[in-house]
Amino acid sequence: MADGGRSIMQSVTPGPETARDFRDALGRYATGVTVVTTQSDLGPMGITANSFASVSLDPPLVLWSPARASRRFPAFADCTNFAIHVLGEEQENICRQFSREGTDFGGLDWITGDADTPLINGCLARFECETAARHDGGDHLIIVARVTRAAWRGGDPLVFSSGAYGRFTSVL
Repeated sequence: MADGGRSIMQSVTPGPETARDFRDALGRYATGVTVVTTQSDLGPMGITANSFASVSLDPPLVLWSPARASRRFPAFADCTNFAIHVLGEEQENICRQFSREGTDFGGLDWITGDADTPLINGCLARFECETAARHDGGDHLIIVARVTRAAWRGGDPLVFSSGAYGRFTSVL
């Protein structure tokens, strides 16, 4: 096909028997990649997440959604303070590190911030947060948080789309 198959739309009614197809459709939306950190009963805890969004400038609110099936879910569902780290394109290793293991901060440049929150240095952006609300989100929990401090640097984000990591490329 001259257009690489882009004009052919697939259609599915979401349900248990079409879960993979629905996930594939959702994967067409490119997102940034974050690592969320908190202090837990096991010590510093981190988890990779792409379910992050800004909510409001006034008051400064963001949200993220941990999966209920995650072994790390209880630590994040119950925490009051946490930090969201937006990863730069060169930080895929950090993403993968927290995809596998939540308590392995080895090899990272990090400090302990307010409320004992682990803060990873060198990320593209970092948002220190206090939980403001929790909402049921099906197989995820929607956590809305007030941002108490934000930090950032120049650079391009690590991007996730269709099950793969990549880089942002401007078309302008």
